[in-house]
Amino acid sequence: MPENNDIYEIRLDDAMQKLQSCQQERNLNSCYICSECIGCEIRTKYIRSVYDSMSKGETGGFDF
Repeated sequence: MPENNDIYEIRLDDAMQKLQSCQQERNLNSCYICSECIGCEIRTKYIRSVYDSMSKGETGGFDF
């Protein structure tokens, strides 16, 4: 079983792979030029996983 902090990195890696796959399927290099950027579930999950990996699940500040 991964350490508690490692689970956030695993989730981030998974979310990043899904985001990059979506971009590749649409032949894009950025979400910002996608017509579905606003409200995109894949992008929202990626952003959430970035914040979670930086804060390690704690509310408030980030652990750098």
